[in-house]
Order: sequence, then C-alpha cells, then structure tokens
Amino acid sequence: MKKIIYPVCLFSLLIVSCVPQRLMEETKNKLTACETESALAKKASQDSESKLATANETLAKNAKELGGLQRDTSIMATNLRLLQNKYDKLNLVNDQLLDKYNKMLLGSEKDNAKLSGQLQLTQEQLLRKEDELKALEARLNKQQQDLDALSAQLKLREARVNELEAILKKKDQATADLKKKLQDALFNFENKGLTITQKNGKVYVSMDESLLFASGKTAVEPKGIEALKNVAKVLEQNPDINILVEGHTDDVPMKGTGEIKDNWDLSVIRATSVTKILLQNSTTDPKRITSAGRGEFFPIDGSKTADARKKNRRTEIILTPKLDELFKVLDNN
Repeated sequence: MKKIIYPVCLFSLLIVSCVPQRLMEETKNKLTACETESALAKKASQDSESKLATANETLAKNAKELGGLQRDTSIMATNLRLLQNKYDKLNLVNDQLLDKYNKMLLGSEKDNAKLSGQLQLTQEQLLRKEDELKALEARLNKQQQDLDALSAQLKLREARVNELEAILKKKDQATADLKKKLQDALFNFENKGLTITQKNGKVYVSMDESLLFASGKTAVEPKGIEALKNVAKVLEQNPDINILVEGHTDDVPMKGTGEIKDNWDLSVIRATSVTKILLQNSTTDPKRITSAGRGEFFPIDGSKTADARKKNRRTEIILTPKLDELFKVLDNN
C-alpha cells in the first residue's frame, strides 16, 4: 500500500509547470510528505526485519533448551523407575524381617529366658575380655617404652662402635704408613739381616745378630748403627708411636763370670745398647721407649738346629701407634 505513493509524486512533478503557483506549492508539500512517509516506512521495514531475526534466534535457542529438557525428563523417568524397583525390593525385605520378628515374639518365654541368660553371660565375658585387653594394652605400652629405651641405647652404642671403628681404621692406616716409611728408609738393609712386618696393629723391625752384634757381644757393629740411625729418623717424624726394643737369644746356655752371666743379661744389655743408639743425637722422647730382654724364651724357630738358633738371635723394634684417642672413647663408655 505504501509503495504506490511514488507514481503519484512523479506525476505531480510533470505537471508542476502547468498549474498555478498555489497548486505547485501544494504539490511540493505533498511530495515532501511522501518522502518523509517513505523514509519512515523504510525504517519501519528495517526494524521489523531486525526483530524477526532476533525472534528466530530466540526460537532456535528455545528449541534447543526444549530438546535438553526432554532428554533430562527421559533420564529422570528412567531413574525414577530404578528407584521404584529398589523401593519395592526394600519393602519386600522389610516385610520379611517383620515376619521373622513376629515369629521371634511368638517364641516361648523359656526361649526368651534362655536367650536373656546367654546374653548376660556374653556381656560378662565381654567385660572380662575388656579388662584383659586393657591389661594387655598396658603391658604392651610398657614393653614399647622399654623397646624405645633399648633402641636409643643401641643407637648410642652403634655410634660409639662406629667411632671406635673409625679410630681403629685410622690406627691401621697409621701403622701401614709407618711400615712404608721404614721400608723406604731401610731399603738397603731389607733381606740382609733385617725384615719389616706388620701384624696385630704393630710394625716389627727385626734385626739379626749378624747385622748388629758380634757373637756374645753387646756393642753394636757399624753397619747396625747405620741401620738404627735410619730407624731413629723415622721415629723422630712420628711422635705418636710407642717403641719397644726386645733382645732375644738362642737356647744355648751362657755361663759368664763378668757383666754378662746368662742369656737374660745378654738380651737385656743388647736391647739397651740398641735403645741408646736410637736416642743418640735424636729428638725422640725417651719416655716413648721401653727396653726389654726376652732371653731364649720367645724363639722364632723352635728347632734345635744351627739355622734355627741363628734366626732366634735377634733384636726386635716393635712400634705401636698410641691409642690415647681410643682409650678416651672407652673411658666415656
């Protein structure tokens, strides 16, 4: 209906030059009114199209929500049927329990009295068991406390044992280092009347009579003095070593009338001679050294042969790392 305005307006424009001025003015006014109305109609059409698009979107959204609600309704209906089945089963079980309960109520008074007695006995037994359980729990707590105390003591002892092992390991390493230093210092004398061994945490420097003394004598030979001086240098550099010098003889009895009367005298004096050489021109503390004579009573070889007796005629320098640190740990224990 609004679209037919445009031909009328065009016709008016064609005849404007043929009509009087008043008619032309009226025509212009009508033309202006037509254009305004046309613009309003166009705007109304655009608004309608926009509202239609919005309505279509709302309709699609509502349709989607409706589908979701229909699915939810279907699921709820299924769940409702399942719950109804469970409810029916529970009702059946309840009816069965009620039936059993009613039958129990219909039992004789004698059975009820018997059950009551059994119940009372059971309760008494439970009380006794509870008392026994409490007593057992108390004993277990006490045993746990004792166990914790013992565990603490064991840990303390383990720490002390580890400390002792570390000290002993350190001592063994010091002994091995000492042996190596002596071997280096006495390289020219080893297997030439002198041997160096390590046993029982000690280093033994054993010197044959042939290296140190003439037969039956107590003065050290020059070659022996040279070897002892090398030993003395090592002892000066290792102040934490205790030194024991032992003189040994063979089992041939010695009967003298002078200073040396027997093998005891000979072993003691030889040990003293070696000790004096170790201390000559040395910074070694004499308090570290002990001299002892063993006579013939500690032989290397017990055979009654010339070769065995030769082995037994010896002087041993026994070197022991000091154990002051170890003794401190033991005293603390």
